Amino acid sequence: MKTVHQKKQRPWGHYIKFFQESGVWVKRVEVNKGERISLQKHDHRSEKWVIVSGEGLVTINKVTTYVSNGSVIDIPLHCRHRIANIGKKPLVFIEVACGDRLTENDIERFDDDYKRVK
Repeated sequence: MKTVHQKKQRPWGHYIKFFQESGVWVKRVEVNKGERISLQKHDHRSEKWVIVSGEGLVTINKVTTYVSNGSVIDIPLHCRHRIANIGKKPLVFIEVACGDRLTENDIERFDDDYKRVK
């Protein structure tokens, strides 16, 4: 078991990775007001998001859903997804990722407000 507390800044906000071991990691993700993550997919991990506070729109494979505190989102392997903060305060969620290869490099971006699409 490995406990980590890595805070990583991103153009849309930041995340803190609390825990990682073989096959799983847990993060606290905070998306700033008016920001959104890139439209992306993962080839080696699925994710579950539990919304802690704020309001957002989650898109999974062209289906968009409103979320707020208590919402739980399932993001299967290979699904295109993104979350946008539509509220007046930070959007906070807990991410649990499971997969055979957990790395930040397992991101294929399709649309990104910050010009990170390769």
